[in-house]
Amino acid sequence: MSDKKPMRVLFCINVQQTFFDLPFAEIGPVWKAFGAMMKGIDELPGVTILGMLDDDETMVGAVSTGSPYTAYIMADVPDRETVQAACNLFRTIPIGETDYRLWKYCTVEARMGRSLEVPADI
Repeated sequence: MSDKKPMRVLFCINVQQTFFDLPFAEIGPVWKAFGAMMKGIDELPGVTILGMLDDDETMVGAVSTGSPYTAYIMADVPDRETVQAACNLFRTIPIGETDYRLWKYCTVEARMGRSLEVPADI
């Protein structure tokens, strides 16, 4: 029996209009929560982050609720339960001392698949 390969996952993240509606002085706690989410994904057992992309320099302001997204995290993840745990961080990470959670300001969609490799013999 062969070893189970990790799933390749693309976490697609959108920043919501609720973030852009915040006064500048209230943005800091959201960014701290966003950083806690990234660290939380990185620290999940068996997760290997392959890369992150944030197009905030060329896309400014709120975008649609779908593609193109604001930021992406590509990772190898051992199983679907770990993907669910990563998405759950958006539901559970608090924003500073408020009763709000990260999902008030960001959405996430996880696209799961397999690693596609360039054929060596073509």
